[in-house]
Amino acid sequence: MIRLVQLTHPKHGRRVAVVEADELRLLDIADSIFRLAESTIAKKISLAKKISASRSRETLDYDAVYAGKSKWRLLPAFDHPGEPARCLVTGTGLTHRKSAENRQAMHAATAPLSDSMKMYQLGLEGGRPARGKIGVSPEWFYKGCGTILRAHGEPLDVPAFALDGGDEAEVAGAYLIDPSGAPRRVGLVLANEFSDHVLEQKNYLYLAPSKLRTCALGPELIVDADFTDARGTTRILRGKKIIWSKPFATGGKNMCHTVANLEHHHFKYPAHRRPGDAHVHFFGADAFSFGDGVKLEDGDVMEIELAGFGRALRNPIRIERKKPKLVRVRPV
Repeated sequence: MIRLVQLTHPKHGRRVAVVEADELRLLDIADSIFRLAESTIAKKISLAKKISASRSRETLDYDAVYAGKSKWRLLPAFDHPGEPARCLVTGTGLTHRKSAENRQAMHAATAPLSDSMKMYQLGLEGGRPARGKIGVSPEWFYKGCGTILRAHGEPLDVPAFALDGGDEAEVAGAYLIDPSGAPRRVGLVLANEFSDHVLEQKNYLYLAPSKLRTCALGPELIVDADFTDARGTTRILRGKKIIWSKPFATGGKNMCHTVANLEHHHFKYPAHRRPGDAHVHFFGADAFSFGDGVKLEDGDVMEIELAGFGRALRNPIRIERKKPKLVRVRPV
């Protein structure tokens, strides 16, 4: 298993490094994991071999970088360098039972069995097809382009027009589309999908706009991760006090869809297979503080750790206090 980070420095610019215990070993080539993967595909070698051949003699103190005490700063663990609009950020919901139960609780007053629970049941019945077969289509949502990605330590924003902002501890797949138009998985990354659950609770048809929020990736992208049965803990810190904590389980064993089925239904659309594009796709959450009645406050820190996925991802919540402004559209 290889763990990669992306960094930036005010003088030296962007670099990629491989995690070696408490050190980050900088790679000689590429300003991003995306470019590193592109080069690997062009040379028709494995990503692991490319990384092994690119290790430099330069190392950084990972503890200092992780704590924000270095001039080197962590970036989101995957992005499209220079062209964030060419990174499509999307996700699949209702892949975990807890997610379906949370949605069911939101809408139980209007229906004995909500559409959310019906969608989860469809996944149980047809989301794990035999190898080489196509399974049932999952729920799919759009979050935005690469401009919404945030790194470890950066705040996740609740804009003035939003009703809430809530943690969603997940794993996301990081992909690029090769010159032939084929999707290639670069690795998996710990993530906080983050969305507006209060807005979604008002009406299920508000699900789409509830997802149009910032989200966090990192700190590390895992190459060849074991995603069979991944277990971790998500928590909320207010000051130095943990006000909520919950274990969660994800990975193929704990989902009603296989990753292969989720990937097929995302990349089956020709618009999602444009050569040179990047994709970040969330696989679904198993635990939410919102589901336990927690209302996040400005400055609260959302922390997610998952065995096998490197260091914990921490992001404060930042709530905009201004009144929402009317956006006026003027004719050309």
